[in-house]
Amino acid sequence: MCGRYTITISIEELLLRFHIDGEFTLYHRPRYNVAPGQLIPAVIHDGRRNRIGELRWGLVPSWAKDESGAAKMINARAETVAEKPAYRLPFERKRCLVPADGFYEWKKTNGGKSKQPMRITRKDEAPFAMAGLYDTWTAPDGRKVSTCTIITTTPNRLMADIHDRMPVILRPEHEAVWLDRGTRDAALLLDMLKPFPAELMRAYPVAPGVGNVNNDGPELVREVAVGAAPSFGAVPETGE
Repeated sequence: MCGRYTITISIEELLLRFHIDGEFTLYHRPRYNVAPGQLIPAVIHDGRRNRIGELRWGLVPSWAKDESGAAKMINARAETVAEKPAYRLPFERKRCLVPADGFYEWKKTNGGKSKQPMRITRKDEAPFAMAGLYDTWTAPDGRKVSTCTIITTTPNRLMADIHDRMPVILRPEHEAVWLDRGTRDAALLLDMLKPFPAELMRAYPVAPGVGNVNNDGPELVREVAVGAAPSFGAVPETGE
């Protein structure tokens, strides 16, 4: 699963990396502990150019009766994303990129009795795009709620020792195709949803404070010695 991540780069770096012109700016500050239920930056393509805006993390399908299921839809499995009713239509026409520069996962230690939070990044520390889907739900009062989910896949060699899932990190050359609404070739799209190469990534232990969603400072991404403090606040095993 993917239940926490970071996006610590500046708005200028964000716009440049995802080819967005200055017209589509948004308020952005470095974020060190992005959590489900929060508004997160996401990139879509409007048919002419990339646009950036905020989506709430936790998908609410357009046909849902209410918003109650969002917490269970923070992730969608790559293996079933083209089939499940909640994801099938967004997969066909409402795909997005979720910018990040790292994500967290909790590694079982001490024979499974405790969990060590780990931060996983690219080795070059460059920002990357996680594959996402979005949808818009209309509340009974007419309010529009735009939400998203992050797609996960099987772990690569690095992640296999930490968790049995990882977010889909798209190769840069696949990002434009993923965003293109005109792309309806399911086989082509599914082929992009593979584990990112382990040799291009690194994982390191961080302090347990990341387990608390109220913490959101640069100290969360600093490497610590394994077992420096007992872990707490592990991310609930929700979503897919």
